[in-house]
Amino acid sequence: MSQQKGHGVPVSPGADEAGRSGSVSYDAGRSSRGETPPRLGRRQRWAVKLFHTWFLFRRGMSLGVRVIALDAQGRVFLVRHTYVPGWHLPGGGIEPGQTARDAVASELAEEGHLECAAEPQLLGVFLNRAGIGRDHVMLYLARDVRQVAPRLPDREIAESGFFALDALPEGVTAATAHRLREWREGLAHPTHW
Repeated sequence: MSQQKGHGVPVSPGADEAGRSGSVSYDAGRSSRGETPPRLGRRQRWAVKLFHTWFLFRRGMSLGVRVIALDAQGRVFLVRHTYVPGWHLPGGGIEPGQTARDAVASELAEEGHLECAAEPQLLGVFLNRAGIGRDHVMLYLARDVRQVAPRLPDREIAESGFFALDALPEGVTAATAHRLREWREGLAHPTHW
């Protein structure tokens, strides 16, 4: 579990006093100033398209979940993957034979060792036009989630942690920032992710 030092900077276990570890630390103030996250490079865009094409042949259409997971203090849980830039809401694909609710529980457990205290609430269904444009995302809100064990970095997750809603990490994706703003301000969700 990432600990917080200073102003919302995630600190991995074993980090030094300045909050440095083997991964990059983030200045939460930068994201509050509206700086944009890094763009995908040519290789990363190609890899994403290849990944989506593989899913096209495997499923025809993909359906996934993303979760605004809040702890008892009202902080949101975010993950930074190893294969795409930026901080994201936890989530992933719904597997054949799996319900959306089961996918929420599974993805929260896999990406953060998180458990839900209450039934997640469906906030909206979106078409994600990135990749091949056949990806649908179901957005859920889960309150009072708790982390039952630390989530250490691995091949999929580079970093993760809880962040105050007014101190999100540098590099939060535009879609993540928009979904959080829409939810916090009670705005209507668009149809596209």
